[in-house]
Order: sequence, then C-alpha cells, then structure tokens
Amino acid sequence: MSKLFGFSIEDTDEQSLPKTAVSPVPPNNEDGSDYFLSSGFFGSYVDIEGIYKTEFDLIKRYREMALHPEADSAIEDIISEALVSDTNDSPVEINLDNLNASDGIKTKVREAFKFVKDLLDFDKKAHEIYRNWYVDGRLYYHKIIDLKNPEAGIQELRYIDAMKMRYVRQQKKNKDDKFRVSNNVITQNPMEYEFPQIEEYFIYTPKQTYPVGNASPNSGNNGIKIAKDAITYCTSGLVDRNKGIGLSYLHKAIKSLNQLRMIEDSLVIYRLSRAPERRIFYIDVGNLPKMKAEQYLRDVMMRYRNKLVYNADTGEIRDDKKYMAMLEDFWLPRREGGRGTEISTLPGGQNLGEITDIEYFKKKLYRSLNVPPSRMDGEGGFNLGRSSEILRDEVKFSKFVGRLRKRFSNMFTDMLKTQLLLTNVVTPEDWEVMSEHIQYDFLYDNHFTELKEAELQNERMALLATVEPYIGKYYSQDYVRRRVLRQTDEEILEEDKKIEKEIKDGIIPDPAEMMLDPEGSGGMRPMPIEGELGANGAGGEPDAALRSMDVDTKGVTQTADIVKPKGGEI
Repeated sequence: MSKLFGFSIEDTDEQSLPKTAVSPVPPNNEDGSDYFLSSGFFGSYVDIEGIYKTEFDLIKRYREMALHPEADSAIEDIISEALVSDTNDSPVEINLDNLNASDGIKTKVREAFKFVKDLLDFDKKAHEIYRNWYVDGRLYYHKIIDLKNPEAGIQELRYIDAMKMRYVRQQKKNKDDKFRVSNNVITQNPMEYEFPQIEEYFIYTPKQTYPVGNASPNSGNNGIKIAKDAITYCTSGLVDRNKGIGLSYLHKAIKSLNQLRMIEDSLVIYRLSRAPERRIFYIDVGNLPKMKAEQYLRDVMMRYRNKLVYNADTGEIRDDKKYMAMLEDFWLPRREGGRGTEISTLPGGQNLGEITDIEYFKKKLYRSLNVPPSRMDGEGGFNLGRSSEILRDEVKFSKFVGRLRKRFSNMFTDMLKTQLLLTNVVTPEDWEVMSEHIQYDFLYDNHFTELKEAELQNERMALLATVEPYIGKYYSQDYVRRRVLRQTDEEILEEDKKIEKEIKDGIIPDPAEMMLDPEGSGGMRPMPIEGELGANGAGGEPDAALRSMDVDTKGVTQTADIVKPKGGEI
C-alpha cells in the first residue's frame, strides 16, 4: 500500500490479543465498511465503486428527504431533544466521577475536552454538527496536527463532506501466503498458517463527482489515502447486513415519505380537476355534415364561452379567447331527432375536505422516525400532570434520544483520545482502561423525565414516612436506605460524608443531641443528685420518667442510676 497521508498513533488493538490468538475471520465491522482483498506482486484492483455508488445515492436521498417539511419537523424535534441550547451552559459536559485517576489527570482530561469543544465551536455549531451526523448517518472530521511538533496536539478539526470520504478495510495478502480461503479443513497446525492482516484507511476524493462508467484499474483507489488515526469517523450504528452499507436513521422513513408525497400530489390533482362545477352544453347541429357540424360547434363555443381569464402570475383579469383551459365547460354536438340544445351541470368533487389518508401517512412518517405522533402539529398540547398521564410514546422517544446521544459521543471520545495521546497525558494502554469510565452529560430539556423522577421521589418519601415508626423495631436504617430510598453504596457513603461535614460546620443540628434534648434546652437534662428535691417537690419518690430515663451518648444506650434520698435528708 502506498504511503498514507496524515499520522498514525500506536495501535493497541492488535496488542489486545496475544500473537498466538489468531482467527481466519476479520474483526466484526459495525459501520458497514466491508473487507476487500489485495494480492499479487503488483497488487490488484479493489472494486469498491459499486458500494460507493450505493452510498452516494443513499446520502443524496437522505439529504433530499431532510428538505421535506414533515421530515424536517421530525428531525428538528429529535435534534432539539438531544441537544439543549442554553444561554450559559454547554450542551454537553464530560463526567469523570467513575474514573479512577488522580485529580491532576482528571483536570488535564477536562481541559483537553474543553479544547476539543472549542476547536469544534460546539457551543455554537452543535445543532449543525448533530444534524449532519443524523441525516447522513456518518460524520468525518480531519484532525490536523503539526507533523514536526505533534506534542502540540490537534491544531484544527476540519469537517469533510460524507460524499467525499470512503472508509476502507483492506485485507493484505501476499502471493506466498500459506492460508487459502478455499481450504475447507486445516489438517496441519493452525499456527503454521499466515492469517490475514487488515489495513484500515480512508480515501478522500476532493472533487465531488458521481462515479459513472466502467471502473478503470485505478478508479477504485482514486483520491488521497489518509491514515485511520488522522480521521474522526462516527456512524449511526445502523448497517444493512445484506449489502454491507451503513445507513442513516432516515432510511426506514423512505417508503413512508414517498407514500405521503404521492398521496398529497394525487389529492392536489384531484381537487384541481374536480373542485369547480362545470357545465355541459349539448348543441343541436341538425343534419349538418360532420365538418360543418364541428365548425358550427366551435363558433357557438367561441360565442358563449367564458371570455375573462385570470392570470395567477400577475393577478390580472384579461380577455383571452384563444385558449381553453381544461377546467372549462364541455361542448358536445347533438343530432336532429334528439332533445335539442340542452345545458346540464356536472357537480364538483365530493368530500374534498377529507384528509384522513393524509393524516395516516403523516403519522406513519413520524412513527418511522421514532417521533411521537402527538408532537405532530402540536397535537395534544403539553401535559404537566402525573407521570401516569404521560404517553408511552414519549417514554420511548426519551430512550431513543438517549441512545442517539451515546452513539454521537463516540466522536468526542475519538477526538479526546487523539489529543491526550499526542500531548503525552496518557499512554495508549492507559486510555483503553480510562475510556470505559468516561461519560458525557448532555443538558436535559425533557420535562417528562423530570416529572417522572420527581414523582418517584415523592412516592419514596411518602413510603419513608410510613416506615419510620418501625425503624429499629422491624427494619434497620440500612434496609430503609437501600430498599425504600433506593440509595446505592456510593450514594450512602457520599451522603454520610456530607451530613457529617454539615453537622461539623453547624449547618444542621446533631441528631444525637436532639435525642438527648427533645425540648430544645440546649443540653442533656440534668440528673437529680443525692439530697435534691424530687420531681414532686418533696422528698419522696422521684418522677417516673427519671426512673427509667435512657441516655444515649455516642450511640450507646445506658440506664441512669437514680439515687433515692434517705428519710430526713432534705
């Protein structure tokens, strides 16, 4: 393979498995990119034009679909739900709570993420970037670096049109390979065979032209080969397994949109042709020959036809007798012996206000895009009631948007990986461990999710109030926190630390002191000493409450010893 343009970072994928762990099956492709074979001393032509033509057609169709008003409305609903634009907050922030690393590393990771977002200008262009990815089903960015000083990191992130890029997985194969695909059974030691190696690269075609004609021996490799690490490649995750082509989320809406278009066009044609009431003139031509009868009919028609014509372009009404529109009256000859000259009326179309079929296909289009039909034209309004009143479609839509966010986050992960590796913040091995614990928090504007969480919290608090009298008798505090409040181990530890700190800072009172001083006198109730008056004001039996008063000190329950004064010792 010729030298690739761009740069390459040490690939850790091949080192993830031992050299002895081999397989004749290439790694699974989840983005629709197929594997191609190259062999021979000089190499051979790789026929990828056919697939490229198909991808070209699909992307072109997706972009045309996005211009349709109904499809555009559904797409905007999805993007507005996935990316919330706020005046002060960024649409997405990095979350490193689960990352087991030092504070210094976390700070550098956050700085790198902010640097990547600034290069993308994501706070301002988030809607455009997300729409390009959603419509095309793929997104390409060229990571430009200073080849003489790669430690400086990414210099620019340049968007590449999806029609100009191709992702190629090529299977290297030399002429002296021992392994042959035609071998059905390997009779010898499998380690003696040279298993196929995979090359991955991108082909950039600067001139966006539709590939036509028969492919020449070099047409499959036209363009510039760019190294895999130099390109950020993010796909929708949808793949046509039969054809091996990556799809967009708009793909399953192609049929619904075409049906909606045809129904709308046919409805317009029907209404234009049947809307007006037209008259039928039966003209008595007597025994005139055919030619003279036709001439007589034309004379009568020109004499009595509508003479005023409305010009829709200019808004003028003019007298034009030369043309006869298709919606004008009908003139039919009638021979002698008939009923003579007659004028009848042809009624216009009936039930022209029926658009049930239009509404059906519009809802079908919305469902094919996973958008709740209730959002169509503002149907149903917005309900701020209980979560039980929320439509199930809205819950499904919220989960769908969450999946889109996770898939789109792969773009940030790849850019962040490149920036951290180039600036020597982490090593490729460290990144493989860290990447699993890096998450991205998107701003939420889904009020249904907020209402659901609030109602769940209210139900838990109501249940807690019911269970509270039984804490220490039938239930432990740990059971209540885990099963009633549904707190995790991390949340319990975190809340305990916060409570301890707030008690120390005096923000909240100490519960132990509250139990010792239920009346709020500021300290423990004083104990009677020998010779002191009893609670009844005389040297007699002390108050019954003092007899069995429990003192809780630092979690230890003790029974105070009450000293009964002797007779005469007042």
